[in-house]
Amino acid sequence: MISRLTAIAAGALLCGTFNLALAGEMATPDEAKAMSQKAQTAVNTMGQDKAFAAFAADDGGFKEKDLYVFCMDMDGVMLSHAMKPELVGKNLLDFNKYGDTLFKNMIEVAKTSGEGWVDYKWPYPGSDEIREKTSYVMTNDGGFFCGVGAYK
Repeated sequence: MISRLTAIAAGALLCGTFNLALAGEMATPDEAKAMSQKAQTAVNTMGQDKAFAAFAADDGGFKEKDLYVFCMDMDGVMLSHAMKPELVGKNLLDFNKYGDTLFKNMIEVAKTSGEGWVDYKWPYPGSDEIREKTSYVMTNDGGFFCGVGAYK
């Protein structure tokens, strides 16, 4: 009975994500940039631990539409990921599953400009389709960067 309920709940979650995409509830790049700026302020004012907790919390104000915050150090180690906490602590510097080295590119932008857009390919929610996505990354007082992405 429990496994059946789990399957139903998982199906509902996937359908909800898929319906979100179909209903046009996907965020815009401008909304992603605004959330990235909000995340930078959170890290700078609240500190890393409290900010990461807010990023992960469903009611923390950092999960809207399909937006979420991820943070990475300048060596490519994921420090915080609101949707995939299993990535925290992993070095993703050489990740290139979809045809580009997005994390290397993010680190380059963070190091050279402090903030900016990084374009890459990523699976679209609710499907196996790979689409164009862009993330706005910003460094903070902690010496790492956080980013938020939106589909183009």
